[in-house]
Amino acid sequence: MIAAIDLFCGLGGLSYGLTAGGVRVLTGIDIDPECQFPYQSNNEGSFLKRDVRELTSADLCEIWQGAKYTLLAGCAPCQPFSNYSRKGRNGRNDAKWELVSHFGRLAAEAKPDFVTMENVPQLLEHGIFRDFLQKLDGYFIWYKVVQCAEYGVPQTRKRLVLIASRLGPINLDPPILTTSATATVRKAIFHLRPLAAGEADPADALHSAPSLSELNLKRIKASTSGGTWRDWNEDLIATCHRKSSGETYPSVYGRMEWDAPSPTITTQCFGYGNGRFGHPEQDRAISLREAAILQTFPSCYQFLPAGKKARFSVLGRLIGNAVPVKIGEVVATSLFRHLDELSAA
Repeated sequence: MIAAIDLFCGLGGLSYGLTAGGVRVLTGIDIDPECQFPYQSNNEGSFLKRDVRELTSADLCEIWQGAKYTLLAGCAPCQPFSNYSRKGRNGRNDAKWELVSHFGRLAAEAKPDFVTMENVPQLLEHGIFRDFLQKLDGYFIWYKVVQCAEYGVPQTRKRLVLIASRLGPINLDPPILTTSATATVRKAIFHLRPLAAGEADPADALHSAPSLSELNLKRIKASTSGGTWRDWNEDLIATCHRKSSGETYPSVYGRMEWDAPSPTITTQCFGYGNGRFGHPEQDRAISLREAAILQTFPSCYQFLPAGKKARFSVLGRLIGNAVPVKIGEVVATSLFRHLDELSAA
């Protein structure tokens, strides 16, 4: 049995996926109290509200006590490296950068059998990642930027995935889908109840779409699946997009396509003007439930206590930052294949 601790666990996407793949996740750790309800409601492991910077290897080893194989997993917050925050990032001393370093510190001190990390591809460009690799001295390390759609995630999400083992050479399972047979928006969310902008499903508070201004409602009605704002009449085009600098943002105010993966689900995925987050045919942005399903959370995943209204800014941030469940599952199956190969050698 592999026993895991999930750092920066958030809503529990990685934990849920690891569990689906056979790993026993003992504890999810996060500093954000908003994560506690969804994590505890859907995962067997306990939720520990702690700052990872304050954790010690002794804390981790106490949780792992008695485990045959140990795994330290996590996805340190990635905003400093995101495409959406690149302006001025090289000269900014963002405290979140050090969270990757603390992840490495805990791995180096606690020496679990396995380590896995998921993060944005831009992390490869920074010295903080090279420092992380150096802290994994004594491990066999594999890492690569993977296209999540090839692993059954219905979005064009590219992520850096790292897995490391103290026991021998290791690698991630190969993709399960080809570009001609990808997971699609239709397969993921077509079954959900139709909504109008500003409406919530009475049976599911998470299946809630934000309202649209009168102008944005006209814009989305003029938008076609897979089209851009360049298809609109002149009176609908935003002033900033009429400038030459605005030509470089063709994907904002766009609709998704039914028979293709969605764009990357971000923390602002509930906003029609923030990307290609318009529903393929309904005149609204995608709902929070649709965003969660596109992140491969199951439809039954509980994000809210009964009777509580969804807060778009909070849940959008948490859903956009989550590790897709299927990626966690692939990591788990890769680890068990690795153990099988070692035992057969």
